[in-house]
Amino acid sequence: MNYLSELSIKVLHASLNARIGDSFHTLDTDPDVLSQLLADKRSLNTRIAYEKDVNDFFKSMTGLLATPDSILEFLHLQQPQAVAVVLKYKAKLMTGEGRAAPLKEATVNRRIAAIKSLVAMGRKLGVCHYSLDDIGSEKVIHYRDTSGIDPTTFQLILNQCDRSTKKGKRDYALLRLLWSNALRRNEISLLNISDFDPETKTLRILGKGRGTQSESVDLGISTVQAINEWLATRTSVKDDSPLFVSLDFATGGHRLTGDGLRKMLIVRCNKAGVKKQMSPHRIRHSAITAALDASHGDVRRVQKLSRHRKLDTLMIYDDARHKDQRDITQLLDEMF
Repeated sequence: MNYLSELSIKVLHASLNARIGDSFHTLDTDPDVLSQLLADKRSLNTRIAYEKDVNDFFKSMTGLLATPDSILEFLHLQQPQAVAVVLKYKAKLMTGEGRAAPLKEATVNRRIAAIKSLVAMGRKLGVCHYSLDDIGSEKVIHYRDTSGIDPTTFQLILNQCDRSTKKGKRDYALLRLLWSNALRRNEISLLNISDFDPETKTLRILGKGRGTQSESVDLGISTVQAINEWLATRTSVKDDSPLFVSLDFATGGHRLTGDGLRKMLIVRCNKAGVKKQMSPHRIRHSAITAALDASHGDVRRVQKLSRHRKLDTLMIYDDARHKDQRDITQLLDEMF
């Protein structure tokens, strides 16, 4: 028997004699299921939403916010009892019982999804032996309104930015990004200076649903110039400094939030005389629709801009811009 064989046998014997579980022993006998569920989510916004929804369930059904003990009590129910409780909660959401008004279908689905996730985590941790798969979701029609504004109207909004001022330079760059790259407001809010590369004319963003995995998008020449003009107004910035900051008296210098971006846009739209209620996401809708018009409906190319995972989602934009139902209705209307 050679040395290698003897060593292999010793390793095998040591493995067989090792005590299982000593390295993983914890003092906690009852897991904190909610904390474990939240820790399993990458996004801070997702963690906040899940905690809020779980607390809403317990507040509605028990009168108290969720605690580790009350969560375990719920997870220890029998299947029929648990399903009955969640169905009753769902009915309350849909009828508005104990609330100012009934909740929309999408909100109801989100609340129920949070409870299902809590139960699923309880099953993983071995403290729950039922599922809520029998509780269905409400049907939701997504993207019912993809309308926005046309390029001419957006030009009026851009014209409201006095580019001789610091605020005007910032807002102009922001509006350019919203339109030319159809970015979401949180994608803009999370940007740091290091994410912008003027040499390669690219921007590194954290896209929706991609966790910590960034992706690079190409920028137009005018947008690069606008961002450079904005950065030229700032001093003592580092690579990890926010690309866009608030210029308000109370929060000046802090990272511009998604809500701050929305408020800026509303002010600019009001000054431009835009009557339609606008938001960063509606500018995104507008840009995607304008891109489909400019590319003669080339949905695959525009998908590179919108970054929708499913082409079917983009087809909704394309169908909406054609106004087929309106045209057919007009044809029928003119028959008599």
